[in-house]
Amino acid sequence: MSFSKKILLWYSENKRNLPWRGTKDPYKIWLSEIMLQQTRVAQGIPYYLRFVENFPTVNHLAQAREEKVLKLWQGLGYYSRARNLHATAKTVVDQYEGQFPNNYSELIKLKGIGDYTASAIASICFNEPHPVVDGNVYRVLARYFEVSLPINSGKGIKYFKSLAREVMNEEHIRDYNQGIMEFGAIQCTPKKPKCGDCPLSDSCKALQQGRIQELPIKLGKTKVKKRFFNYLVPISTEPNTAPTTLMIQRKGKGIWENLFEFPLMESDTEIGLEEVEANLKNTLKLTDKPLVYQYKDEQIVHKLSHQHLYTKFWIVKTNTVFEAGVALKEINKYPVPVLIADFINTFKI
Repeated sequence: MSFSKKILLWYSENKRNLPWRGTKDPYKIWLSEIMLQQTRVAQGIPYYLRFVENFPTVNHLAQAREEKVLKLWQGLGYYSRARNLHATAKTVVDQYEGQFPNNYSELIKLKGIGDYTASAIASICFNEPHPVVDGNVYRVLARYFEVSLPINSGKGIKYFKSLAREVMNEEHIRDYNQGIMEFGAIQCTPKKPKCGDCPLSDSCKALQQGRIQELPIKLGKTKVKKRFFNYLVPISTEPNTAPTTLMIQRKGKGIWENLFEFPLMESDTEIGLEEVEANLKNTLKLTDKPLVYQYKDEQIVHKLSHQHLYTKFWIVKTNTVFEAGVALKEINKYPVPVLIADFINTFKI
């Protein structure tokens, strides 16, 4: 039995019951594929269901306010995915009359859709014979064929795409592509793969050579940058009025573009109360001398892919009235990074 037929047989017996399985609607397949980039399936499912509930069609998503899209995305990270999702929905509505292109060559022109996503949509929705190559597929192919080329090198990317095309099952491309991704996700896993009951074990070259744990090979990671964030949480406590604070929308390109946050004081190293107080005038326009203290006396380390954010939240109690003040009880309605959301969920005056 060929490699692809073994994958198809395994998939027919082991596929998970996921919300987007069984549909050929390109909108829903697109949503699921974008959400599952850099995200575990278990984490992505509730987000997928909320998106489909709030935006049942691409037209609904295109017409939505960006703030609502970002709020529903909050917690998934890599927010450029959400912004691209929104932009692409508008493109599909404006340029394709609300219908997704039905072929790879047109799909890949859409913002946020690369080779993998275009291949997935084209094959699953339109039965077009394009192989998918994601992290799971890289792992399966690298182990089964014992390929030592780094999966994130230019040469490696081209080789694995060619290999994936060579071994794919064109006749059943829809199930085959889903099958090989599923196989990598639950059978040929990164750690502790289930080689003992694997239908490919008798011909897996990495297993025969004792190289399962070292494959696939990946080039060294980018050096992680340290950044020191000091969030100032101003609380205006003017008599006889509800407390207000400031929420500022991040502008310019960046991981948290268009999300909201408290006024930020970034420093080169960790700083204490005296330095925060000394620099308040540069960040907040206060009309009195405020009471300043660190929230919970702890520094939070928020780890992103290429940077670690060493973060402190400083409470600034003042009588200053903010022209752009936001009711403290309303701040949970704003789309914010997880770092800010975690603070809001635990903060009490």
